[in-house]
Amino acid sequence: MNILVTGGAGFIGSHTILRLLGEGHSVVNVDNLNEYYDPDLKKARLVQFEDRIDHYTIDIADKEALAEIFKNHSFDAICHLAAQAGVRYSIENPHIYAQANYIGTLNIFELAKQHNIPHVVFASTSSVYGMNEKMPYAEYDRVDGPISIYAASKRAGELLAHSYCHLFDMNITCLRFFTVYGPFGRPDMALFKFTKAMLEGKPIEVFNQGEMQRDFTYIDDIVDGVIRAHAHPSGFTIYNLGNGKPVLLMDFVKAVEQALDTKAQIEHKPMQPGDVASTWADTTKAQKELGYQSTTNVTEGVKTFVEWYQSYYAAQ
Repeated sequence: MNILVTGGAGFIGSHTILRLLGEGHSVVNVDNLNEYYDPDLKKARLVQFEDRIDHYTIDIADKEALAEIFKNHSFDAICHLAAQAGVRYSIENPHIYAQANYIGTLNIFELAKQHNIPHVVFASTSSVYGMNEKMPYAEYDRVDGPISIYAASKRAGELLAHSYCHLFDMNITCLRFFTVYGPFGRPDMALFKFTKAMLEGKPIEVFNQGEMQRDFTYIDDIVDGVIRAHAHPSGFTIYNLGNGKPVLLMDFVKAVEQALDTKAQIEHKPMQPGDVASTWADTTKAQKELGYQSTTNVTEGVKTFVEWYQSYYAAQ
């Protein structure tokens, strides 16, 4: 298949491209390489496969530039992973999220409609569950109470997907990712920050007095879910992709300490605006319909990340 990937210089996108190439697919990638975090890290991800794909440095909110790519290529599927990420950043810079996560997604769905693309897989987020108290989160739960601009923008993308599927008989699968971590991860995520600070002998910031838990999900398990979803177009569908086993934040810190063989200096901070105390994925639907199963535990996943981090930055 010839597959368009958006956001392929990103964390999840780059791992997805490697998997698609490994399975024999052709890939066209679009990514604007913005400066939300170190663009050199994004370029380093691209180096892994840059001679095996067609890459375009464009913004998906630029409808004309995106349309040119659709004129020059014929796609069998789209893996739409491009987005402006970050809960806290969205509070300070809301317009960026409207452009990337709403307008950009609208452009992708509209061009998919115009060119009769059989299937679009869209990256959503567990953040859409907001402050739902029922655990674990299931796809049928109400998600009309997002508590960050980021979550609202992603929920808007899901609603757009539903409208396009209803109006134009399209196949769009929305995947709600739960706290993804692993090699080549994002510098704004907890594991990256913890590892960097601990190696530099600096304190790590732990929010809500450590009374947090996250459904940390290793990148290979997430990508497996993305690939499985691609093979199962079914109108408008939503799946949770998570580990299904939430981990206490302090246990996560202990896993980093073990991997680095050092003790963390902890600086306690209050809960941040837009954050939630707990996330927990009910993956029953993905298991039954996609055969999805997360297999990587936190100790193993954190160790692999730390090994990558030390190797990558030693090389720099």
